[in-house]
Amino acid sequence: MSECCNSSFGSLPPSHERRFRRTLWVALTANFGMFFVEAGASWKAESTALMADAIDFLGDAANYGVSLLALAAGTLWRSRVALAKGWVMGVYGIAVLLVAGWNVLRGASPEPGTMALVALLALLVNVGVAVLLYAFRNGDANMRSVWLCSRNDAIGNTTVMLAAAGVFGTGTIWPDVGVAVLLAGLGLLAARHIVGQARKELAAQRAVTRDNAKRAIPMIDK
Repeated sequence: MSECCNSSFGSLPPSHERRFRRTLWVALTANFGMFFVEAGASWKAESTALMADAIDFLGDAANYGVSLLALAAGTLWRSRVALAKGWVMGVYGIAVLLVAGWNVLRGASPEPGTMALVALLALLVNVGVAVLLYAFRNGDANMRSVWLCSRNDAIGNTTVMLAAAGVFGTGTIWPDVGVAVLLAGLGLLAARHIVGQARKELAAQRAVTRDNAKRAIPMIDK
């Protein structure tokens, strides 16, 4: 994953913000719908990887909703929202690792056919969303976080399909668990980048606030 890009703290041009807002609504709807599809399929297929992907879809739908709220706020709150989303992504990664361990202990038996079919559908949805969000990948931490979510999901769907092939070929749970661990790693890595960029933005804005306060003191004295 590439290093976080520099961000502008100014307001978005109205036309750019409207495009981003429409794109977020499409992404939110698509992710929320796919959560229910994958949640049901993961239960039927006993797939750790599919379950992890379903949880990720729900988390992304929430992230897109929070991002829509952030657009109405100032730059300070956008950075704060991005910081919160980064921590949520980190929690998601840890939760997936716990679920994977539990499925190993209970001896789950994944069904590769269902895994592959649902993962293909999820891949098509996420590729479509990623294409829509591609134009906003170099924005502030808030914009970058939604782009990373979509990109990571497309990668994750591909690996779930590979896990389905692995389960079919080996007859064991381990390919499914391996992909779940990979998805957790992607979530933790993305969280580190988002939290890091958001902290830099917050620090820069605090510095600007301090400078403005210093400039205001002589004016008050006069």
